[in-house]
Amino acid sequence: MKIAMFSDNFYPEMSGISDSIVATAKGLASHGHKVNFYVPSHPKKNFLISKLEPKELDLGSNIEIFRIPSLLFPGAPTKAGRAVLPFLFTYRHIKKFKPDFIHVHHNFGAGFEALMVSRLLGIPLIGTNHTPMSEFMKYSPIKNKWAEKAMLKYVSWFYNKCLWVSSPSQAILSEMRHYGFHQSGFAVSNPVNVSDFNPVNEIKKLELKNKFRLTSKTVLYTGRLAEEKKISDIIRAIAIVQKKYSDISFAITGHGNAEEKLKKLVIDLKLEDNVKFFGYVDWNEFPKLYQACDIFAVMSTAETQCISMMQAMATGIPVIGANAWGIPEYISPECGYVVEPGDYKALADKIIYLFDHSKEMKKMGQGGIEHVKNFSEENIMLKWEKIYQEQLEKIKSEVK
Repeated sequence: MKIAMFSDNFYPEMSGISDSIVATAKGLASHGHKVNFYVPSHPKKNFLISKLEPKELDLGSNIEIFRIPSLLFPGAPTKAGRAVLPFLFTYRHIKKFKPDFIHVHHNFGAGFEALMVSRLLGIPLIGTNHTPMSEFMKYSPIKNKWAEKAMLKYVSWFYNKCLWVSSPSQAILSEMRHYGFHQSGFAVSNPVNVSDFNPVNEIKKLELKNKFRLTSKTVLYTGRLAEEKKISDIIRAIAIVQKKYSDISFAITGHGNAEEKLKKLVIDLKLEDNVKFFGYVDWNEFPKLYQACDIFAVMSTAETQCISMMQAMATGIPVIGANAWGIPEYISPECGYVVEPGDYKALADKIIYLFDHSKEMKKMGQGGIEHVKNFSEENIMLKWEKIYQEQLEKIKSEVK
């Protein structure tokens, strides 16, 4: 098969969406399928933001990357967002490629370009919605119910143009159906890298703690530093935990527009010795940082899944997440806890409980290892391969 994937998020902008679609594409390519990416162009400075060498990704002979002219997207929390200009720049390339499907991962910019090309060339459109739009609208310059309702209706209208639609979270699909979405589809997890993220023994963990200058009790958050991620709730929880465990460490990776506010909060709460901002962490070191930590926490109210949380499960550490959107769909009782959004006191209680009960912590870590196997890159790739094949057979049967 030939698949054309359109996305507004892609290398060098660091995001879970980009990582997920690249992993899926590489899996499909390993099975002999051809995948072309149609994604925003990026200036050299965006590579520097992510501390990357300014050159194109090499994803192998069965994957090609086509860059669409784009403009700076000022509101992007990654500071490297681009807005694709949907002026049919991809038309000739798609016409020559002749894909079986166009798979769109956003409903603006690149997504609208995909929709137009799909209609002009008669190529079936598959859609994936990665965004809890009602949550993100809370952080937009326009904050009113009319604008939110109009946006949600647009999202449903857009994905109704697709033959089949997925989302990593069933909650997203349910919201879309409330606003008029009626196409076929179901939730499909993003793929999780379970080969690079794996547990280590206690001796190795101690060695890595020393390497990263972390203590025997360390909580981890990795991802974008944005308002909707609610990292401030974790910092406030750490302030409570610190009263019992003075040597508690909180490791934070990533960059974003909330970084300065978070650093100020750390100073205000007198946690400078407890909270460590690692910024960008090289991929060779990234899994090691997970292995050096004991608990993963995410209080975001805008996650369709949270790949970084799933990587923590693969590493064998328990997770604690907010009861919002896709997070509770992926935390089983065997691998972690769910607390209400904004309830940093409940988060602190769970962190303290786990540090007080080492056997429970170890049991949950093992539970996470088993749970996350269901969402491995290989399993999710096979699921997508099956979905594409079923939709292709459906089209052929309707033509007959």
